[in-house]
Amino acid sequence: MLNQESPYRVGLLTALIAAAFTGTARAEPPVVAASEIESNLKAGVAKIDVTPPPGTKVVGHVRETQGVRDPIRAAILLLDDGRTKAAIVTFDYLCAWEELVRDVREVVSKATATPQPNILVATSHNHSGPDWASDSPYCRQVLEQIATAATATVKQMRPVSIGYGEGEIHFNINRRKVIDGRAVVRLNPDGPCDRRVKVLRFDDGRGLAPLAVMMHAVCHPCVFTWGDKYSAPHPEGYPKMSADFPGEAQRFVESVYGAPTTTLFLQGCAGDIRPNLPGFPYRCGDESDIRWIGRDLGCEVVRTADRTAIREERAKRPTIYPIKVASATVDLPGKEKPVRGEFQALRVGPYLFLTIPGEPFVDYGTQIEKAIGDRAIPIVVGYANGNLHYICTAQAYKEGGYEPNMTELGPNVEPVIVKQVSQLADRVIGDVFESFAPRLPVDAKHYTPTIRDESDKKPEPAPTR
Repeated sequence: MLNQESPYRVGLLTALIAAAFTGTARAEPPVVAASEIESNLKAGVAKIDVTPPPGTKVVGHVRETQGVRDPIRAAILLLDDGRTKAAIVTFDYLCAWEELVRDVREVVSKATATPQPNILVATSHNHSGPDWASDSPYCRQVLEQIATAATATVKQMRPVSIGYGEGEIHFNINRRKVIDGRAVVRLNPDGPCDRRVKVLRFDDGRGLAPLAVMMHAVCHPCVFTWGDKYSAPHPEGYPKMSADFPGEAQRFVESVYGAPTTTLFLQGCAGDIRPNLPGFPYRCGDESDIRWIGRDLGCEVVRTADRTAIREERAKRPTIYPIKVASATVDLPGKEKPVRGEFQALRVGPYLFLTIPGEPFVDYGTQIEKAIGDRAIPIVVGYANGNLHYICTAQAYKEGGYEPNMTELGPNVEPVIVKQVSQLADRVIGDVFESFAPRLPVDAKHYTPTIRDESDKKPEPAPTR
């Protein structure tokens, strides 16, 4: 029997803690018997290293790099409800540039037979990753890797159920403050901020570790970038390429669960939210900061994901997860001319992914969630399926400042976007008359409606008479 003061006990605990935090060694999770998953939903997931060649410039705040701190990665989650396929593809990149979205949809669709409109391409908004140019050798190589990974997801498709939970993070803060009637760049603890982390855990019944963990948080990944000129150690920008705190968090979660688990990160409405690193107006982050922020997120993701797997929570999971997808490309009001953007709604059972193609302010997420109410569990994803830069609120245009000055969008864009996203949500939730009432023929009593997904490209069956 070991008491609390035992040197062996202290040494063992120290070793376990060190292993968990470094990822260099870990105890393998216990092997448990496979359990049958009662679900119509199948999933496959893959992750790849897409770190570019040494010396590649990073974007966000353009600068030369001197090595790589941690890898730049991409992940693919393929979903199939038996009738409809959809895919979510994530990157440790700055933006979902139109070229990136087009290229990725083409290769993933070809490899998986998933309709291109059903593919969601999202980026973390990482400020320490590479640019995208379709004709470059680097990007051609990445697309080949994506195609190979997508093919692998098809081969490993298996039934899954999804657990969902929300936790709390502590490192993000609003970066706009109104002083003397004008907005300035300043850390603002009183400004709006979303400190939730939303976690989806995909279980395949093959053990205690999940097949995939998807995390959704709201914060600029700009720890390793410039701050004020007095900010040590790197006043002109952190010199190493990195996936910033989303990469740190994902690797932490993967180190806890082990090889069976793949992680994905989705960015929320983070246009006016950044890491809380005080300075003038804020400082550049260092190694201690990236560990604190990444592990604050990673620990909360693990805690939340584990709670969704206890028996009481598992009992609440659906067994039917219908997939429905709707999208629209619309002309938004701009300062000088209309600005075109794509919006998408992807429903997987009760979970509703709603995309905005740029940097929406945090209030967009709040508004859209209120509009959805209790009809679904909304996950508003920024930096996805396009890049319209800053997407400011009407109030921000009144206050002025950096973001409203930089954007091409006009001051009346907010209600247009909220309405567009809400209408797409109606189409995939299907609980309003416009979304599910069939167009009945005159002889309606002999009509048998055929329900199908918005994304289904097959011809509409003729009415049965």
